[in-house]
Formats: sequence, C-alpha cells, structure tokens
Amino acid sequence: MSAARIREKMAQGFGHRRRRERLDNLDMPIYVVGDVHGRYDLLSALERKIVADAAGLPGRKLIVMLGDYIDRGPASAQVIGRLMAPPPNGFDRICLTGNHEMEMLAYVDGEISLDDWIALGGDATLASYGANILKLKQQYPTQKKLDTFLRTWLPDDHINFLRRLPVMLDTPQALFVHAGIDPDRPIADQQDHDLVFIRSHFYDSAQPLPKLIVHGHTPIQQAEVSGLRLNLDTGAFRTGRLTAARLWQGRIHITST
Repeated sequence: MSAARIREKMAQGFGHRRRRERLDNLDMPIYVVGDVHGRYDLLSALERKIVADAAGLPGRKLIVMLGDYIDRGPASAQVIGRLMAPPPNGFDRICLTGNHEMEMLAYVDGEISLDDWIALGGDATLASYGANILKLKQQYPTQKKLDTFLRTWLPDDHINFLRRLPVMLDTPQALFVHAGIDPDRPIADQQDHDLVFIRSHFYDSAQPLPKLIVHGHTPIQQAEVSGLRLNLDTGAFRTGRLTAARLWQGRIHITST
C-alpha cells in the first residue's frame, strides 16, 4: 500500500481529535528538536548540546519535540523511554505526535496492516523492542496470530505515552507542529491528519501564514527559515544530523549533531 493510501486509510479513522497545547507567552528559551526516527545516539548528543547552550540563559527552559521518534533508525524503544523520563534539570518538555507515532498506533488498533507499518520503517521499531519479524513469522504461521502477539508484546506504558501526545503547541509568536498546517484554514480549524501529514499544500501555498510555523516531516539538507516556515527535519536516521532550533528574544539559533 502506498504512503498516500495509508494516509487516506488512517484519515478515515481520525474521529478522535488530539489535544492541542497552548502557551500564552513565549518568555523562556525554547529548544525545538526535529525528527529523531530511532536515533537515540543523536538525541543524547543533541540534548547534551542543548544543556550546554542553555547553561548561560536565565530561568527555566522548554524543549519541544516535533514528533517522528520511531521507525527507520535502530533504537526507537530507547528514544521513547528517554522521552518518557524526566527532562534535564531546569527544563520542561513537550512532545508532539508525528505521523509515524500515529501509524504505529494505527497498527496496534488494527487500522493498518503489519505490512503497511513495515513499509514505513516499523520493522526497525519492532526490532528495538526485541521482536524479530522473520523469526516470528516462522513461529506464528497465520497473520492473525502474529498480529495478536505483536500487539500484546509492545509495552503498554509506551503505547499509552504515544496515545497521550498532543498534536500542536500554539503560542502568540509561533506554532509548533509535526508537518505544517493547512494554509486555507484558521488554526482553530486545523485537522489532525493535516498537522501530521501535510507537505506540498503547506509548502507551495501562496496563502500568508498566521505566524512562524516550526515543523519537521519533510527532510531537507539544512534547517533554515523560509518566510514563516522553519523546517527542522534534516533526515537524522540517514544523515546523522539531528537538528534543534533555539527561539529566544526574537532570535533563532540552529544547532545540529
């Protein structure tokens, strides 16, 4: 099944509207981290850079994670475990959902098939939880039995963490979201599936954006501000570059592993 068909199939099941977070002011340093995709090593290294950078700044700081913590890279389970743990001292952390978290949950809930999820990199996520698909297919000869085993094997606390992730963080100066927004809709009317899946309609639209949109989802060579779009997805699982932006006092500072 193509990625577009998976998106269409999942969108039909988006009856549940994800929570949207809001901050009424942006008076603290905010560090925003792009798509991790199972690269626990890069997340650890980038977090150390963030802590060092923030050491000279006043007050508490906030880390915003833009989603796509899992799939493709080798250590999705470890990434989720780290994000479930307390943030570094002096920091708060908000983790948003990405389309890959939605797709994992869609498999767990029976909305897409195992093959659909594997096509998106789900086999790497399962391997990080100790599930070898090739061996399990020999052990469980029917798809139903294999699905039952895998859906039970994935730890409940990790699944529940992913279910609770908000889909957006809105502030007066900037909006943080995984993929972007539908430029034809006001922020209050954004649909969850657009917030985690949208690409060209967001990128190519001539509609003016309401504020700075900080996002990931669409891999680029180097993070940069383009108009009111700041894309932080530098393809970490493939390039080894996980990127963060510091937003503070009207300025943006980019750092990568």
